[in-house]
Formats: sequence, C-alpha cells, structure tokens
Amino acid sequence: MSKKYPIISVTGSSGAGTSTVKTTFDQIFRREGIKSVSIEGDAFHKFDRLDMKDELNKRIKTGDHSFSHFSLEANELGELERVFREYSETGKGRTRLYVHSEDEAKELGVPSGNFTEWADFEENSDILFYEGLHGAVCTDDIKLADYVDLKVGVVPVVNLEWIQKIHRDRETRGYSTEAVTDVILRRMDAYVNCIMPQFSQTSINFQRVPVVDTSNPFISRSIPTLDESLVVIRFADPKGIDFQYLTTMIEGSWMSRANSIVVPGGKTDLAMQLILTPLILRLVENSRRS
Repeated sequence: MSKKYPIISVTGSSGAGTSTVKTTFDQIFRREGIKSVSIEGDAFHKFDRLDMKDELNKRIKTGDHSFSHFSLEANELGELERVFREYSETGKGRTRLYVHSEDEAKELGVPSGNFTEWADFEENSDILFYEGLHGAVCTDDIKLADYVDLKVGVVPVVNLEWIQKIHRDRETRGYSTEAVTDVILRRMDAYVNCIMPQFSQTSINFQRVPVVDTSNPFISRSIPTLDESLVVIRFADPKGIDFQYLTTMIEGSWMSRANSIVVPGGKTDLAMQLILTPLILRLVENSRRS
C-alpha cells in the first residue's frame, strides 16, 4: 500500500459485472476532479487468442481440462505485480489493451484477439484503478493484494454470474450457448482455487442476489434486472462505516449482519456512490498530503 500513490482494485470473474462498477468509479473520479489511470486485467493475459487456443489444445492432450484465463499461470501476474509496485513507489507504470472484438479492432488498429503495444501511464495521476480477474491475488509467490489500498469484490451469486456471461458472450462476441457452457465448465477449478480466495482479501464485497428463478441459467431468456435483485454489501472492517446514515439514505435497506447491509438492486449505484466516494476522497487527500 502507498499513501503517496494509491491503488484501487475491482475484482470479479467474467460476467460478474466489474465493468459496470468501473462506470461508477469513473463517475466519482470525474465529479471529484480525480485523475486516474486504468489497467484492464485482460491486458495481462499471457497468450493472445490464437496462442491460447494452441495452449488449450496442448493441455487437453495431456489430460488437463482445467486450464483457462482464470488460471494464475495463464496470466502475467508477476508483471502486474511489478506494475503495482512501481506505481505505489513512483506513480509511474505501463499497460496495454487486449482487443476483444472487431469494433475494438477498428478503434485501436489491432486485430481482434491481439494486444496493443505497451504504453506508459499518463503522468501526475492521483490513483491507479485496476478492473479484472486477479486484482486481489495473494499466494506464496504473488502478493498483488499487498499493494492495493482499496479492494472491491464484485460477486453475484453464481447462477446469475453465469446468466450474465452467457448473454454477454452470445450477444457481443457471437458465441453459442454450448461454447459458453464449455468455457464455464473448464473454468470451474480455477474459479474455486484462484478467483474465490480473493474475496477474503477484499475490503468490500458487492454480491447481487436475484429474487426471481435462476435455477437453470442455461435456458434463461433474460438477465434478471436490478429491480429484480438485492445486493448484499459486506465490509471486511466495518469500523468507521456509518450504517445508520446508509440505511437512512438508501430506502429499503437494512443490516443483515454487523458488517453487512442489504440494499434493493435499483439502489446499487446510490449505495456505491455513498460508500465509495468518501473512501476515495480519503485516499486522495492522504496522497496529496504526502
């Protein structure tokens, strides 16, 4: 962690909704005049799309059916840790982008499934913001969580997560339901062993729980809306959190445990704004004082 150059990490699996949470952070940064630089977790994949297919085929031939982008060894986490360390010490670093679609390819001038060139961060930023799969990894060899000042987990109940992933990958990436199902099955081992442990490292978890039937996500015709959901917000350390203020400001919210508040899904953005804004301002204030 660094008082001078703080880092925020939003972590969740594919389909969890981390990109939506990033939008809320961006709104706060703009409103409060905070200059942020961003990292996408996909930028630190080890393989481009074609090389990943080759690696998957090699693994399958050896009997390994669990290798996926969720796997730690499928990502350049040592490089990501180096970037976190450098930023926390100097406010500098570099990143790149992974090109997911043809629309992105046209915009970035790089074929879909490939990476852009590495580029340095803009100078004089206030905060480094990470959004992706591995922002709170903590193992014997990789200590990403140690460099992050505010760690946010985005963790829908798993059936909802799958529904969101199925619909996104079919509609924006052209995958069949069968292809997405195959990816989900292949990722289960790494989901349990690489993704889930991070949510014990996070400062705050936002877990969306639908209140409609999601018992078979593979035949769901639509994604449950926010108004058809509740969101459980868990604080690792509830000290300093004014729960009375939050339950007063967020209509329909209540405390479920001493460190958790439940809010109607439609009030999620309001809850995030109320909770995250003071935490972000505190990080920036401490940074500027340093």
